[in-house]
Amino acid sequence: MKGQRFFPLLVIAAGLLAYHDSFTGSYFQDDFGSIPENPTIRHLWPIWRCLSPPHRGGLTVEGRPLINLSLAVNYALGSYNVWGYHALNLTVHILAGLTLLGIVRRTLLRPALCDRFGVVANELALAVAVLWTVHPLQTEAVTYIIQRAESIMGLFYLLTLYCFIRGIESQRSRLWYGLSVAACALGMASKEVMATAPVMVLLYDRAFVSDSLRTAWRRRWPLYLALISTWVLLSILLVTGQIPATEINARRFGLTWQKYLATEPGVILHYLRLSVWPSPLNLDPAWPIAQTWTNILPPAVVVVILLAATAWVWRMRPVWGFVGIWFFLILAPSSSFVPLHDPLYEHRMYLSLAAVVSMAVLGLYVVLGRKSLAVFVVLAVTLGALTWRRNQDYRRNPHYSLGIALQKAGRTQEAIGQYEQALHITPDDAETHYNLGTALEEVGKVPEAIGQYEQASRFKPDFAEAECNLGVALARLGRAAEAIEHYERALEIKPGYAEAHYNLGLALQRAGNPEQAVDQYEQAVRLKPDLAEAYNGLGMVLWRAGHIPEAIADYEQALRFRPDYAEAHNNLGVAFWQAGKTQEAILHWQRALQLRPDYAEAHNNLGLALEQVGRLQEAIAHYELAVRIQPNMTEAHNNLGSALERVGKFPEAIAQYEQALRIKPDFAEAQNRLARLRAAGK
Repeated sequence: MKGQRFFPLLVIAAGLLAYHDSFTGSYFQDDFGSIPENPTIRHLWPIWRCLSPPHRGGLTVEGRPLINLSLAVNYALGSYNVWGYHALNLTVHILAGLTLLGIVRRTLLRPALCDRFGVVANELALAVAVLWTVHPLQTEAVTYIIQRAESIMGLFYLLTLYCFIRGIESQRSRLWYGLSVAACALGMASKEVMATAPVMVLLYDRAFVSDSLRTAWRRRWPLYLALISTWVLLSILLVTGQIPATEINARRFGLTWQKYLATEPGVILHYLRLSVWPSPLNLDPAWPIAQTWTNILPPAVVVVILLAATAWVWRMRPVWGFVGIWFFLILAPSSSFVPLHDPLYEHRMYLSLAAVVSMAVLGLYVVLGRKSLAVFVVLAVTLGALTWRRNQDYRRNPHYSLGIALQKAGRTQEAIGQYEQALHITPDDAETHYNLGTALEEVGKVPEAIGQYEQASRFKPDFAEAECNLGVALARLGRAAEAIEHYERALEIKPGYAEAHYNLGLALQRAGNPEQAVDQYEQAVRLKPDLAEAYNGLGMVLWRAGHIPEAIADYEQALRFRPDYAEAHNNLGVAFWQAGKTQEAILHWQRALQLRPDYAEAHNNLGLALEQVGRLQEAIAHYELAVRIQPNMTEAHNNLGSALERVGKFPEAIAQYEQALRIKPDFAEAQNRLARLRAAGK
């Protein structure tokens, strides 16, 4: 075909047309932890900082330094402006489409396929690349910003194979093999699915180049050893960069490998159906865990049959078996027995979709001949239109999106301005009212926040989060009865809302109903086993009831899930102090103050412990900080007076006792100490 030199331009044009409306798509779900809340992307130098993503047990960037670096580049170029992040995502996707074009074209020209498809290799490769590029199942990996982890890994996966193919065809094979290994290493630094790439290259060699695996290995064993060596990099990143997915999900969902394995056959069949009929696509899938044999056995039987067929075809005709292996092997890390955050995410089909599209294109060509080319055009237009429509689901008012990013970055006043501008454009948007409420509450404007939460609930009556936050804001103003009503309303809307159970428990505890509070806390941790605040609440109830060892266990559980929880450190310190473990108490109060230097109660508590172990000057310093931070803290004034009295600073001690009594005139301990000093003529 004379115009084949323009085929790459057609892939680029198809990608741009399908995704041209994706550039204003807002931040979404996991984007927030990895972008606005990620301090490691805010500077490109020193380079090792942006190559060291934060570790919070579940962030998409964890253990993936190349993804974190790509975000740092975006931040350097445009801060939190979503346009640049989407532009890079689409660039990566189009480059992956172009690489796929090269792989399919060169594969169809291999001796095993050239007789049947060589004449139309360019056109069929173009059809595969375009249909894969514009397929709506790819939108999650392209338009959902942080899922660039999948598309960047996918690009390097395809480049690993493409460079290998060029190497076997070129006289400069060492150069191309070196590029293949480099691409493989970069992929390992992007996402764990890349682990299958060395195996896939070897299988391609067997299917399209060599007459056996043994021959392939014998001819190119240095290359395969180099590819396999990239597993070392992946292993290091897995060990140092992430809490294992199995641990996270065992904690959060009780999701064992057996349950996950039983569920995934149904997920795989769902992926296949979406490849052919991409509807419905879901931004936040909630695939049910397979619990009964009727849910487990039928899809498992179908998948086993497909796997057996793939193995048989591989044995009889490796060329065609390779396509099936490509589909299953690439899905294996996320769709086998290792329980990930959710059984189903559409972006996991990013590379495996190439197998389905390739088989569809070649099958249609075998049946229809050149008439199939017209069918491919219709399919490309249809799929591109569906992708364009799908991208609308990710779009939001740009002021809203920027407001979210600024708020997550701690620039709350600027975020408030963006939310207000967003409401000028869409005044009835419940989400914007809700987020404006959270920002106003952060800066202490609680009455104004209440108004925004009420507006959010008015525009969206089933907005459980707005009801819960409204309860929290009302509780801050001392309107406990109203707060409890809103927590209960949130739970009517969303019975499995763990945070609402926790807040209701806290309100009941403060209202003097510890038994009911315990029930709410226990429901919260049953629904969300890693909810540290609920364990802290349980610890407080047990501590007040005098059950110190049990309280210590709950505080420690809270800190296991949230090590930076200053209040739990302070409470654990109090419990250790009462258990006679002074050194342990000091360590936890010091940790609480590292996390929150303005934590007056922890300063006062640490002062008591330091005074007990004879470190009187340090104790005085902490008491002074406590009263400076919280001038109405009577206990700190009294403790400071006692410590000053012990070092002979009687006038200063008298001043502290007098200040304590001005705040709390019936404070007996301060009264007695002041009277004793005056009687002694001090």
